[in-house]
Amino acid sequence: MSVRTLDVRSVTALVEDATAAPSLHNAQPWRFRFLRGDSTLRLYADLDRAMPGIDPATRALHLSCAAALFNLRVAAAHAGWEPTVRLLPDPADPRLLAEVRLTGSAAPGNDLAPLRPAIHRRRTSRHPFTEEEVPVALKDALRGAALLEGAQLVFPDAWHVQTLLDLVRDAEGRDASDHTATEELRRWTRVGAEAVETASDGVPDYAFGPLRHHGSTPVRDFAGRRPVPGRETASFEDTPQLAVLGTTGDRPRDWLLAGQAMERVLLQATLDGLATSLTSQALEWPELRWPARDPRSAMGFVQMVIRLGYGPSGPATPRRPVDEVLDIE
Repeated sequence: MSVRTLDVRSVTALVEDATAAPSLHNAQPWRFRFLRGDSTLRLYADLDRAMPGIDPATRALHLSCAAALFNLRVAAAHAGWEPTVRLLPDPADPRLLAEVRLTGSAAPGNDLAPLRPAIHRRRTSRHPFTEEEVPVALKDALRGAALLEGAQLVFPDAWHVQTLLDLVRDAEGRDASDHTATEELRRWTRVGAEAVETASDGVPDYAFGPLRHHGSTPVRDFAGRRPVPGRETASFEDTPQLAVLGTTGDRPRDWLLAGQAMERVLLQATLDGLATSLTSQALEWPELRWPARDPRSAMGFVQMVIRLGYGPSGPATPRRPVDEVLDIE
């Protein structure tokens, strides 16, 4: 593909793929700017969509934007481009998270392009999974996916899984009594036919999943104390299969690496036939985040806990129109 073919339609398609990424409460805290003369896309943090209560350092916001960045890389490679990325290119503008320059043809054997079919198939599933264990070979592939992006993926043993579940329960109790967390959850949930039909962001009630009446699976209940008419109840896994994604450092660049690794893992898991969801409740409380790490690993900081297994993939959630998140210069 030549530079001349990188027109508005092509750029729009790339950004549409990028914005299929997951984000905390589906807030979609990103903006893109395309510089025609440089064949460059810039990724910015949209701080109007930040959550100062549960994400005061914007760590989760960076992870979300980085997941969109990874999707953009995959989409560009699939379209025949070689995406050259610079993270945090301007120290004077911390909102500018990355620049992606599309430079000629993708290298032969590029490992990004095959992931593209998973971009729009990936879903966050808040439904029960079966007890079928994920094969070791698939776990190894997911570990390798994280390493390719400069992060580490650990599949914890039984005692560590129980620790994580205890931390999530602690976080759920704190969230329920924290006014700021409750209000931020309410801001980003859409309950009722009218709210759902007009939503372009947030978590709609049809994506809440069933109400858990049994099991220890860590799935955030977006309904809170609000009743959702017609919502079913279900038994979830007693022994959920969890993976811990982390980095050696804990600065914005590390968050951007972790977010890309998270999305690579999620896309690879989708291609492998796995359902996934993200568990971040315990990581939103500083005093709970540190115990979430496995002290036997070299992981310095846990960035995300991923639940995976076999089950329903979950419904698609709304996305903002591309023209709301893309500027072209």
